[in-house]
Formats: sequence, structure tokens, C-alpha cells
Amino acid sequence: MLEEDMEVAIKVVVVGNGAVGKSSMIQRYCKGIFTKDYKKTIGVDFLERQIIVNGEEVRLMLWDTAGQEEFDAITKAYYRGAQACVLVFSTTDRESFQAINSWREKVEAEVGNIPTVLVQNKIDLLEETVIKNEEAEALAKRLKLRFYRTSVKEDLNVNEVFKYLAEKYLQRLKQQTAEETEVVHSTSNKIGVFNTISSNVTNQSSSNGREVITLRPNKQRTKKSKNPFGGCSLL
Repeated sequence: MLEEDMEVAIKVVVVGNGAVGKSSMIQRYCKGIFTKDYKKTIGVDFLERQIIVNGEEVRLMLWDTAGQEEFDAITKAYYRGAQACVLVFSTTDRESFQAINSWREKVEAEVGNIPTVLVQNKIDLLEETVIKNEEAEALAKRLKLRFYRTSVKEDLNVNEVFKYLAEKYLQRLKQQTAEETEVVHSTSNKIGVFNTISSNVTNQSSSNGREVITLRPNKQRTKKSKNPFGGCSLL
């Protein structure tokens, strides 16, 4: 398969309390629209967008998860396989700010440490803020996360959030690929047989006593999908 027929697909989960603007953020980013009407997400919604990052074609699959506790059992299942995360709280909702630690723990329990950003949404409502700037910045520093202040309504910093996550994931992917390549080179004098069928490098012994190295291709790159909706689609 030709390299130009391949793309990087990244599953991004957007989490936080209800009514902080998660659905609106994804709609704004993928469809360029904004609506003031709040509609509670039931379980999980899904949109995607294709972008170019550092010359690399990337397909961002954005999972919009419900923020209410009654949907926890549903949404936690969708965290699995996530490769990046957006933690969102609202400028006008202190409980959503205080819940960020809990949301991060839920995601990490399912997928471990993945590229993550902290987002303070609705900064167009600063006159109604219940969170001090120093508090938000201190939280980001303590969690060691990149911090963005966004306004989905005004389309401020929304693109930057997802571009940053894509860049961070690509960096991690390249580092992982380089490390796997280094392992192969360091054991090249022991190679007996190559078998490109799975995704990690494993060693085993062949029947004639020679050591066998099994090489597995990177499965983070997938064949480009032909999306009838163009850059975005809704599940």
C-alpha cells in the first residue's frame, strides 16, 4: 500500500461536567456552527475532521461524552482506545472546575497517560466568572497540562486545542517508532527470520536454534477512508 494512501487516525475524548460546552466545541470545530440551545448528550456522540499537521494527514475522531453521573457506565466504555483527551470546565460553573481531577482519573483508569489539555470554556462570559485566573493556571500547573481559554461562541482558540493534541500525538508516535527501530537495529546480528504480521517486536527461537525476531507494523496508520460527508461525519 502506498504511503500517500495512509493516514494517522486519532481518537480524542472530550470530557467534563454537563453544560460546559463539550458538544458545542466539537460542533464548532467540525462543522463551524454554534447554537445557544443546550441539549444534554445521552451517552456518546461522535464527529470527525481531517486536517494536515506538519505535512501529515490526520483524521481526528472526536467523542463527545455525557457529563452526567447516570451515564458513567456508558461513557467509560468509550474512553478505551482513546489516544488524546480534552478536559473541559466552564467559566461560570465552579463545580465543573472542581470535578476536573475526577474526570482525569476516570480517563487515566481506562487508557493511562495520553496527550491531554485543560480547557476553560465560555471566557466570553468573564463578567460572570466564578473561577480566578490564578486558580485555573495553578490547576494546569499541578496537573502538568497545556491550558487553553476558549470561547466556542466566539470561535476563540478552539482550533488551537485540537491542533496541539494532534501535534503531541504525532510526536509520541514518531518517538515510539524510533524506539522500535532502535530495538530492531540493536538485535540485527541475531535475526534469523522476519515475519511482519503483528505490532510489537518479539523474540522466539526457531527449530534450528537461531533466534527469530518478529517485526510488527505500526497500526496507528490506517488506510484513508472515503468519507461521503467530506471533512466531518456524525455517528
